[in-house]
Amino acid sequence: MSLSIAMTNAVSGMQAGATRSAATANNVANALTPGYARQQVNLSTAPGGGVSASVSQDQGAPVDLGQEMFDLLETSTTFKANAAVFETGADMWDVLMTMVRD
Repeated sequence: MSLSIAMTNAVSGMQAGATRSAATANNVANALTPGYARQQVNLSTAPGGGVSASVSQDQGAPVDLGQEMFDLLETSTTFKANAAVFETGADMWDVLMTMVRD
């Protein structure tokens, strides 16, 4: 796997995390809204690697605030892991560019 592919995969993971965080925030904000359908994020492998996220309505499912908090903690952890991969890739890229210049 090349460095640029690893960084691209990390970015797609962070974008999926942002989508999941937004859906969770929307669910919490509308937990007591009558007739609200819970939003669910579906993750799938993107062509060429990485992940893609799509949001769907979970008809009839009530919003469970405990589950929403768990989802948010899980999303935070995966976002941080992807950010660490991206940061490591960026550091490696800097080292490679320094080696090429010298």
